[in-house]
Amino acid sequence: MADAKAATAGGHLNLPNILTYGRVAAVPVLVALLFWPDSAAANWTALGLYVVAAVTDFFDGYLARAWSQQSSLGRMLDPIADKLLVAAALLMLSANHAIESFNLWAAIVILCREILVSGLREYLAELRVPMPVTAVAKWKTAVQLVALGFLIAGPAGDHVVPGAHIAGLTLLWIAAVLTLYTGWDYMKASYQHVGGV
Repeated sequence: MADAKAATAGGHLNLPNILTYGRVAAVPVLVALLFWPDSAAANWTALGLYVVAAVTDFFDGYLARAWSQQSSLGRMLDPIADKLLVAAALLMLSANHAIESFNLWAAIVILCREILVSGLREYLAELRVPMPVTAVAKWKTAVQLVALGFLIAGPAGDHVVPGAHIAGLTLLWIAAVLTLYTGWDYMKASYQHVGGV
C-alpha cells in the first residue's frame, strides 16, 4: 500500500490532482447553467456545483500535503483552476446583470489583481523566489467565494434568504478592498526582485 502511494505521489492521476481537474471541468458547466439566471433549477444547480468546486479547492491542497502527493503539475494547475472558476463566475454574473453598474468595478479590481499576481508568481518562480499566500489573502479568498455563492444563487437565493443579492454585492466589495490590499502587499514583497530588472 505504501509502495503504491509512493508510486503515485508525483503522478498526474493522484486524488489531489483529480480534484483539481474536476474543478477545471466544472467551469464550462457553471457557465452553461448561468446562461439561465431566471431559472430556479439552474440557480440551485449552479450554486451546488460552485460549492463542490470551492470545497475541492481546500481538499486538493490539504490531501496533497497530508499524503505527500504534491507535484509540479498540481502546484501549477491549482491556482489556474481557482482563477478560471472565479473569472468565469464574475463574467457570467456581469453578463446576466447580477453584477452591474458601479458594482462592476469590484469585479474588475478582482480580475485585474488575479492576473497581476499570477504573472508576478510566474516571474518570481523563474527566479526561485517563493511567494507564500498571506493570512489576509486567505480571508480575501473566503469572502470572495461566499460573495459569489450568494450572487450565483440569484433570484432563487433571495426567495430563501431575503437580501441575499445585496449581501453578495456587499461581500464582493469587501473582497475587492482586500484584493487591493493583498495585491499591494505582494507587490511590496516582490519589489526588490522586480526592481532589479
